Amino acid sequence: MAIVKVMSAGAVESMVKALGAEFERDSGHKLNLVFNTAGNLRERFQNGEEPDLLILPQTAMAEYEKQGRLVPGSRTDLGRTVTGVAVREGAPVPDISTPESFKQVLLKANGVAYSDPRAGGSSGTFFAVLLQKMGIAEQVNKNVFLGKRGYEVAQAVADGRVEIGTTFISEMLTVRGVTIVGPLPGPMANTNTYTAAIPAGSEHRDGAAALLRALTDPASATRWTKAGLEPAFLK
Repeated sequence: MAIVKVMSAGAVESMVKALGAEFERDSGHKLNLVFNTAGNLRERFQNGEEPDLLILPQTAMAEYEKQGRLVPGSRTDLGRTVTGVAVREGAPVPDISTPESFKQVLLKANGVAYSDPRAGGSSGTFFAVLLQKMGIAEQVNKNVFLGKRGYEVAQAVADGRVEIGTTFISEMLTVRGVTIVGPLPGPMANTNTYTAAIPAGSEHRDGAAALLRALTDPASATRWTKAGLEPAFLK
């Protein structure tokens, strides 16, 4: 039996936890699960912290592979998710069908939540730049809640602290009390693919490889979809 350490971005947390629990039951291995923003985990990995399985955005993992920091052949795409918009359950559903209508929703909202770019969240970093491009960053950020993690964004909406929240749909689906309005409109759309690999410094490569097989079992594809993640491991 091994204790397999997993460092994973939050966008795939729900599926890593669910399938990980089944993996523990079936394999006898134990998991040490560490979830945080992609930025936080990249910093920790670059500073020498070595998990047995690392799950980060595809672009970061491709770079680590080029650097020789991953076990050759282990890099595997898991799931894709998109940045979406949520309101409190029971609240009127705003029109976000076009960039202009979404802009007006943000300007009129009684508070907006997104993940804090300083915490390293991929969706929050993207959205902060989007506000600048729309020319409304100053107005929106006057009444903003910045969550360290995506689920905190959705929780702020569910609690009524803000009217609108935006982060990855896969993270918002884990919080009760919110209604997913939909993805960002048209050219504003933001999709991230999350990729797993075994770092070269892994102490439990066999256990990590077994977990990776469990995460990418085609039989779990429907569950990934229900969790707001398009299964990227299907060929």
